[in-house]
Amino acid sequence: MASSLQEGLLDPQGPIASAERLLLINSTAIMLVVVVPVIVATFAFAWWYRSSNQRASRDLSESYEERVEFVVWSIPALTVILLSGVIWIGSHQLDPRARISGTSDPLRVDVVALDWKWLFIYPDQGIATVNQLVVPAGTPVEFRLTSATVMNSFFVPQLGSQIYTMGGMITHLSLLADKPGEYPGLSANFSGDGFSEMRFVVRSTAAGEFNAWLGEARSSGSALDDAAYAELSKPSKAVPPATYRSVDPKLFDHIVDRTATGRDTTGMVHQGGG
Repeated sequence: MASSLQEGLLDPQGPIASAERLLLINSTAIMLVVVVPVIVATFAFAWWYRSSNQRASRDLSESYEERVEFVVWSIPALTVILLSGVIWIGSHQLDPRARISGTSDPLRVDVVALDWKWLFIYPDQGIATVNQLVVPAGTPVEFRLTSATVMNSFFVPQLGSQIYTMGGMITHLSLLADKPGEYPGLSANFSGDGFSEMRFVVRSTAAGEFNAWLGEARSSGSALDDAAYAELSKPSKAVPPATYRSVDPKLFDHIVDRTATGRDTTGMVHQGGG
């Protein structure tokens, strides 16, 4: 239980996840305003109207008590109104596309859900990775997300904001890691046989370490050209992390276009797995 909490929603490592945890706590506290009194009243009524208590009066005639009805309906109604307001305000403040302020300019990352792995493209840096996402701590990360196959869901619990990826469509998400560390990410939407192993790690590093990693990535690995992407897009399970030293900055847009039209760049029908 402890390890799951350390890597989940109750251990936020970024401003979005922290705000979501606060929203969860506030919503729970508001609902307890009704839940706790109802539980207490249930035991109190059961004790007071027990068969051995001769002092409890029981009137079996039908009657309408306005004061009781007012309390029974007004408190839940006010609770629902307050809860709705808190959630509505929090949901708009946590708009996935809203920009996050940080110590430096945002880092752009394009995300593609494949069968059954995650492809991360750094269009400004000209590299790509599979099942590993390296970001500098304190830097906002602006994601564009899509799926090259079936609908999926991108989720890093400690950073917040689960969001869907859909073929032929682009969704947007902004996240930030407060400090260096490793945070597990996963697919939160069933997408076929390899769904349970469709996981990745977000590695948040200091700015200097991130630049060093970029230099290492550009000098090792293979290029993500058309042939390499065609091989990568084939369904596969438990794919180990990999790095590509170069990638077409427009690959993400090409994937969106070919998924939307159902045809790849060679005119062949694109087959999605799942």
